[in-house]
Amino acid sequence: MRILVVCQHFYPETFRINDITYELVKKGHDVTVLTGLPNYPEGKVYKGYKWFQNRKQVVNGVKIKRCSLVGRRKSTLMMGINYAWFAIFGCLKAFFMKKDFDVVYVYQLSPISMTWPGILVSKLKKIPLIIHCLDQWPISVTTGPIGKDSVLYKILEKMSIWSYNKASRIIISSKSFKRYFEHELKISAKSKGLTYYPSYAESDYENVGQMENNVFDIVFAGNIGPAQSVETIIETANLLKEHKDIMFHIVGDGLSRQVCEDLSNQYKLENVKFYGFHPVEDMPQYYALADCFIITMVDNEVVNSTLPAKVQSYMLAAKPIVGAISGEVKEVVEEADCGYCTNSGNYEELAQIITRVYNDKEKCRYFGKNSYSYYQSHFEKNKCINDLVAIFKEEIEKGV
Repeated sequence: MRILVVCQHFYPETFRINDITYELVKKGHDVTVLTGLPNYPEGKVYKGYKWFQNRKQVVNGVKIKRCSLVGRRKSTLMMGINYAWFAIFGCLKAFFMKKDFDVVYVYQLSPISMTWPGILVSKLKKIPLIIHCLDQWPISVTTGPIGKDSVLYKILEKMSIWSYNKASRIIISSKSFKRYFEHELKISAKSKGLTYYPSYAESDYENVGQMENNVFDIVFAGNIGPAQSVETIIETANLLKEHKDIMFHIVGDGLSRQVCEDLSNQYKLENVKFYGFHPVEDMPQYYALADCFIITMVDNEVVNSTLPAKVQSYMLAAKPIVGAISGEVKEVVEEADCGYCTNSGNYEELAQIITRVYNDKEKCRYFGKNSYSYYQSHFEKNKCINDLVAIFKEEIEKGV
């Protein structure tokens, strides 16, 4: 198949779409990616990509076409400009793409407007459009300063409904998304499929082993934004600071990193370390360090309905998971029997959970084994890629 992938983020940024495209190429498919200039998470365009550098690349057999883009910086205004910029210049790039494709696959993170170049190609070339929804729009914006009753939200809602309705099929990364599409956006499974398609983890996270250092190491890996509630981890660490052999490792970056570092410094914590952003290929060393992984999120209807991709990575590494998170993640951890979760923001009970896991090494091994087993049963990579290819073929056979 000749597949056009549209996503505002791509290599050298570290999103799972990178690995998906590499795997599709390995299976013999011709893959082209329409993307912007890498600037996540720092918000500044990477060195080597300014002034028309590397606008065309081939990475692991994937052909990359980049449109103009300004960095998102770390302000809401610049983020909005960044979003609009890709929508406009991505469409311009798409309009002049001469190559023929069999299907368009949009890996839809935020914002919904990143689907527009894909919609344009689908219409121009009369080919199926698959939208893979990982962030529900517009409800995702309510984790920030925009309320559901605002005029801006109503505009974004109309924009989102229009965009999703242009898809031949919508695939969703969380089972809970179906309820949102059907009840809030009035988009039915009958019309758009709403096919559950879970994320998998890169192979880098498998067989990472265990680093022995006589310390119980708890690792958080990923974006440090308002939704991730990493402040809950800092509050937990403050309650456990007398346990000198329990360490918290925060690997990642984002809008809330400085706030969390300031809170850690305010408490004068010596049991918390921040490592900043690292690419996927660097992550196995931190996963090997972990005796236990931790996940926290704010209590929000959007967040509660998502299954962050880090959960699959944690599971593939065969380690226990503890968390302060409600909704689908808590349900999955309980179903897998691979750890303990309390409600979002409950750092006092989270501290008790960590103490319980710390004192029961046999339970740790039990949870780790269950993590890996659940991953293989529900998220195994080769099966996920084959399922995606099958979806593409079904839509191509149906026609537009």
